[in-house]
Amino acid sequence: MKLWSAIIALLASASTALAADLPRRVETRAPAMVAAPAFNWSGLYLGAHVGGTFAADNVFGDNDARLMAGVQIGWDWQFAPTWVVGIEANYSFVDSNDGGVFGNRNVGSVTGRLGYTWGSTLLYAKGGYAWADTRRSFGFLGDNGGSGFTIGGGFEWMFAQNWSAKIEYQYYDFGDVTLTQLALLPAAPLLAASTFTNAEHTIKLGLNYRFNWATGRYY
Repeated sequence: MKLWSAIIALLASASTALAADLPRRVETRAPAMVAAPAFNWSGLYLGAHVGGTFAADNVFGDNDARLMAGVQIGWDWQFAPTWVVGIEANYSFVDSNDGGVFGNRNVGSVTGRLGYTWGSTLLYAKGGYAWADTRRSFGFLGDNGGSGFTIGGGFEWMFAQNWSAKIEYQYYDFGDVTLTQLALLPAAPLLAASTFTNAEHTIKLGLNYRFNWATGRYY
């Protein structure tokens, strides 16, 4: 019995020593899932645009289609969480293919806008105040400005980290304009008046550079 007891004690001691020499098991865990960065439309943006303008109702008809180019600055706030509200100011230089006799030389607007976003895309409507540098220099009226309203909408796509591109329709309405001309006839001078609606349809392609104020990062 003493022999067996000694053998059992010796085996137990060897088993304990061997277990102490074995390397400890290293616990491994699956790497944490990293969410893809979310698009955020909140913040300031600066940009430029090119496009065309078409007279909505102009009795002269010689400036129906003209080129335009300009700049815009705006601010957006994304909330709730797929809606975007913002304000934008833009100014467009309009080509005058009639030598400045008729038509709006340049147009600008300050508008609010409301959009719905799904990730990198934004569908929006806009509206607000509009102003035009209106030229009437055919011997009866000089240069003058016109105030009115504008409405429109567009689609914007955030295609890179801090860049977005847009296509936009905008309608400008500056009300009715009456032109009066003095016609010199053999018998007596005659005042001739013409009234037309000063309104424009525009299509623009734009590019914006965006900066996010909340995080200090570009998107």
